[in-house]
Amino acid sequence: MIPAWVDGTLTPVEKLEAHVKGLRHKAVSVFVVRGDAVLMQQRAMCKYHTPGLWANTCCTHPEWDETPIACATRRLREEIGVTGLDLEYRRHLEYRAEVGGGLIEHEVVDVFVAEAPMDLKVSPNPDEVMATAWMSLDQLRKKIDQTPEKFTPWLRIYLQDHGDKILGERAVTGI
Repeated sequence: MIPAWVDGTLTPVEKLEAHVKGLRHKAVSVFVVRGDAVLMQQRAMCKYHTPGLWANTCCTHPEWDETPIACATRRLREEIGVTGLDLEYRRHLEYRAEVGGGLIEHEVVDVFVAEAPMDLKVSPNPDEVMATAWMSLDQLRKKIDQTPEKFTPWLRIYLQDHGDKILGERAVTGI
């Protein structure tokens, strides 16, 4: 059950139901950065929406009674196999996007950023992630411009509309 608004009231709702009905719901996104690069994940093919598309380091929905920071920490461990990073709260934002198959993400997102050491070990969960890659922001933007269909709608929205607020000086200067 995830927190979603039903008739203006925050209510526990099944995740799939929230996406089928396009309900506004809570979410968390994490960007792990190292220098001018972002750790990206390619979503597993078994995901029920946007399988095989590239996204930021991790994205999820908090459980009904879970704080955003606890959720971000948990899912960073469960999806990417990363622990011990200091997550810094960056931004609260909202977006709505069709994600295929008649499903809609209408998310109210708490975004976190963490600086990774050069020797960060990544152990992706194959049920969640089929690949990871470090991409510079410049490289990422070029790839999105050339092949937007290979990237999740929320990543494109984050970088286009909120990049400077999420990634700070990195987004503006590429460093």
